[in-house]
Amino acid sequence: MTLFLALCFVGVAIAGFSAFVIFWPLTLVHIRDRHPALADRFGPGAFLRPDALRWLLGRDYRGTPDRSLSGLATPAWLSLLTLLAGLGMAALLWLLSMVMT
Repeated sequence: MTLFLALCFVGVAIAGFSAFVIFWPLTLVHIRDRHPALADRFGPGAFLRPDALRWLLGRDYRGTPDRSLSGLATPAWLSLLTLLAGLGMAALLWLLSMVMT
């Protein structure tokens, strides 16, 4: 049963990844088009750059007075949290199953 729940959390992580792949590139395109200073800070190919992901996880986009940016970055933030939480819970349940057997 524990491994089944771990597999369910992997499914949750996949759903988070799917949403992240949709909203994060849209956020980055919006940044490139409307916020050149921020785009220069991230550099080219910012999709998996640690600085850009730290900016997203820290919710630093709220400091920019652009409601469109906030409207794109908030779902990207939620999906990244879902991805990380799903993988984390799956790993914890897998470790729990290893200890229990």
